[in-house]
Amino acid sequence: MSDPSDLVHHLADFSRALRDHGVGINMSDEADGLSALTLIDLGDRAEVRRALRTALKIRPRDLAVFEELFDRLWTARTGSARLLAQKRSVPVAGRSRPQSGAPRPGRDAALESVMPEGEEPGYSPEAVLRRKPFDELSPADLLAMERLLARLALRLATRRSRRRVPSVRGEIDLRRSFRRAIAHGGEYLSLARRTRAVEEPRLVVLCDTSGSMDPHARFLLGFMLALRRVAKSERSSEIFAFNTTLVRLTPFLRTLAPERLSRVLERLAAEVPDWAGGTRIGECLAEFVDHHLDQRVDARTVVIILSDGLDRGDIAPLADAMRAIHSRARRVLWLNPLAGDQRYEPTARAMAAALPYVDQLLPAHNLESLERLLPLLAA
Repeated sequence: MSDPSDLVHHLADFSRALRDHGVGINMSDEADGLSALTLIDLGDRAEVRRALRTALKIRPRDLAVFEELFDRLWTARTGSARLLAQKRSVPVAGRSRPQSGAPRPGRDAALESVMPEGEEPGYSPEAVLRRKPFDELSPADLLAMERLLARLALRLATRRSRRRVPSVRGEIDLRRSFRRAIAHGGEYLSLARRTRAVEEPRLVVLCDTSGSMDPHARFLLGFMLALRRVAKSERSSEIFAFNTTLVRLTPFLRTLAPERLSRVLERLAAEVPDWAGGTRIGECLAEFVDHHLDQRVDARTVVIILSDGLDRGDIAPLADAMRAIHSRARRVLWLNPLAGDQRYEPTARAMAAALPYVDQLLPAHNLESLERLLPLLAA
């Protein structure tokens, strides 16, 4: 299970198996479980067992169920779909549940649509979907893609930094333990512990919603919406859309009730003037600099610009705006769907003008390309 996405997939299925057998596991517990697994040797089955039992906060009354499901379902080499198939057919002592061979409507059905039993993760339909260009996705692909975007967001929201912070669990903090002992006359009444902090990247996303960018913009915005749902603080991200004008989407997103991602994106498209219309990249980025740069961007902020860089307007405002953004941000990443083609060269006038102020020009044509962003978004 060398691919981190397979680990996330495997943990999600294992947690759902626990819930299906009456064990209380929530999203926060899953995030803790994923964080714990990044700190241990995944090849040591006993270590994985201990880490999951602790991180998922398994209560004594649920221990027997946990142990039996772990023994039957959790292996380093078992594919997630095979785990799910076993989960539906395995009875657990002390619990009763329907043993129908038909998938449950909703989440299980969606999972089976992309991970049929017997497929290895590297060659599964899910892997194919991750590599499929956004502009080639069919309506049948969208539900599965929404779930993959949510997992990608969870991976980013639970990344661990090198910085250590006080914690109830984790490694022993010798300095704090010593200071605590001094305060109690030299007695080590308890040991202080620490753990790696969860990174909370500060992101500003500027998303081109012109006609040529429509399918790509929807999926990047979908990823950002999923990230806001799982992040500890929504204040860590700002989202703007631009085409012929700049629109700050963040206030609008706060008013949206939780619902299907596709519906939210349709409502966003209705709110943004000239969605899927023309584009004035330079003027829109200049407006961002004039009205938002000082307040929204600092030395900890990663600025992400999603655009194909196709703009026939004056490039002088674009170069000036990019220079200002680059001088203030921690990092500037430009995501260009055209860069997914190995023959692509950034020779378009607008792209060429922006390039000196871009730390990295990256493809953004499929989910796999978005996954490569994660190491670059660390705060």
